[in-house]
Amino acid sequence: MMPRSDDSRSKLFVRLATRADIPAIIALSARTYGEHMAYTPEMVGGQLTQFPGGQFVAEYDGEVVGYCATFCIAESLALAPHGWREITGGGYASRHDANGDWLYGMEVCVDPARRGLRIGRRLYDRRKRLCMQLDLKGIVFGGRLPGLAKRIRQFGTAEAYVDAVEEGRARDLALSFQLGNQFEVIGVLPDYLPSDHESLGYAAHLVWRNPSFSDHPEIRKAQRSGDLPAAVRVATVQYQQRRIKTFEEFATQIEYFVDIAADYRSDFVVFPELITLQLLSIENKPLSPSDSIRTLTKYTNQYRDLMHKLAVSYNINIIGGSHPTQMDDGDIHNICYVALRDGSIHEREKIHPTPNEVHWWKIAGGDGAEAIPTDCGPIGVMICYDSEFPELARHLVDQGAMILFVPYCTDVRQGHLRVRYCCQARAVENQVYVVTSGNVGNLPGVNNFDIQYAQSCIITPCDFPFAPEGIAADTTPNAEQVAFADLRLDDLMQARASGTVQNLRDRRHDLYQTTWKKRRT
Repeated sequence: MMPRSDDSRSKLFVRLATRADIPAIIALSARTYGEHMAYTPEMVGGQLTQFPGGQFVAEYDGEVVGYCATFCIAESLALAPHGWREITGGGYASRHDANGDWLYGMEVCVDPARRGLRIGRRLYDRRKRLCMQLDLKGIVFGGRLPGLAKRIRQFGTAEAYVDAVEEGRARDLALSFQLGNQFEVIGVLPDYLPSDHESLGYAAHLVWRNPSFSDHPEIRKAQRSGDLPAAVRVATVQYQQRRIKTFEEFATQIEYFVDIAADYRSDFVVFPELITLQLLSIENKPLSPSDSIRTLTKYTNQYRDLMHKLAVSYNINIIGGSHPTQMDDGDIHNICYVALRDGSIHEREKIHPTPNEVHWWKIAGGDGAEAIPTDCGPIGVMICYDSEFPELARHLVDQGAMILFVPYCTDVRQGHLRVRYCCQARAVENQVYVVTSGNVGNLPGVNNFDIQYAQSCIITPCDFPFAPEGIAADTTPNAEQVAFADLRLDDLMQARASGTVQNLRDRRHDLYQTTWKKRRT
C-alpha cells in the first residue's frame, strides 16, 4: 500500500523556541536588522527564561526562518504611552508579569530570503492562539512605520500618516500588514525606538482584542482546555469542470481558488471529489471508463506536489478533493489528498465506492479511516458515498474530529440530496461541523462523467449556538462559487456538554456499539 503520509518534503511549522535555538535566532535577527541591531545571547536567553511558553520559532526544512517573542503585562502599562526598551526591559522581557491580562508582542522577525511563505502570518496566528489559550484580553505592541521617513513631508505628522494608512490613502509595509491581521490603532507612540530611522522613532500603538475572551465561564473553560483556536474559517469550492489542454492550466485554476481562500484568511479550503477527471480532457481521445481512470493515475505525483506547494505557499490547509490512485497491488483507490500548511500530506481513501465506480471504473474501496491532526484540531474526511454510512462519521468523531469534510461528485439532484441529507444527519447525531464540496459543469468526451449537479454547503448541528436551519453557508445550485463560514469550536464543546440534546453523551453504550477491525497491512 502507498504510505499514509509523506515526510520527504520540506516542512514549515511553528514551535516553541528552546535554548538550542539561541544561535539561530541571533543569526536570524542579524540577517533581518543588521549586525548592529541583532539580539545578543543574553537577551534571547532572558526572553526564554522569563516566559518560556511565549517564544516561538518558525522552522523550514530544519532551518530557523522566523522568530516571535512575547510576554504578559498589565493593562495599565500596556495601554499607556511607552517605549520599546522601557516596556521590554531592554529586550530581555524582564517586565513579564504572570498575572498580566495582555500579551505584549515585543518581536516578530522573518528571514528576508524566505519572503512569500507567509511566515509572519503564521507567527501572528500562533501568538493569537497563545493569547486565547491564556484567556488574555488581547495582544498589544508598538508597530514599526517603515514608510514614515519617506513620506513625512507629504503628511506632516506621524499621526496624519497613520490616519492615511488606516483610511487606505497610503500603504505602509508594516502597518498595512498589521491592519490586515485584524489589529487596530489606538494611538501613536513617539520615541518608541529611536534607532529605527525609517520610522523616525515612532510606532503605531496596536491592539488585537481576543474574540474568545468572555465572561461566560463555560466558554472560557472550553477554550483553555486545548490548543485550539476560537473559530476556524473554512472555504468550500463549488468547482466547474471545463476542458483544459495542459496540467499547468489545471494547476492555475486550482491555485486561483486557493489564493482566494487564503486572501479571506481561511484555515481550510476543500475541493470536490474526482476533481482531477478534468485532466482527461488533455488526452482528447475516446477512452473506455477503466482506461480513463488508469490514464489519470499518471498525474498522481504532480497532483500531490501541487497540493503540497500551494498549502505551504498560501499558509492554508487543503482538502484536495479526490484523485484515482494506483496502489502497489495494482488496485485503483479513490484517494483524498490532504495537504496541511506545515508541509505534511495525508491520504484518505474512499471506503465505499459506488456500484458505478466498481462496475465502470474498477475502483476498489480502502480500509482505513483515521482522523487527521491539524493546527485547528482533528478533522475527518468522508468521500461522497462514505457520508451515507453513519458508522464512518461516528468512528471519526470518536477519534476527536470536530469538522468532517465531504468532497462529493453527483450527476443529478437526487444523488446530491442523498449526500446532503446524510451530511445533515451526521452533523446532528455527532454534534460536528460538516463541509461539502461538489463539481458543476460538464466534460464532453469523458466517459461516465457527463453531467454534474451540486449545491455545496457548510453544515452545523441544530441547536441554539448554531446557524438557523443548521446551515452556516450555502451556494447556488450548479454555479461555480466559493462559500465561507467561521465555525466556533467552543460552540461544539458547549453543545456537547450542555446542549438541548447531547447525542454523543446520551448514546446507550450498554446496548450497542460499533467495533472497527484492525487495518489490513
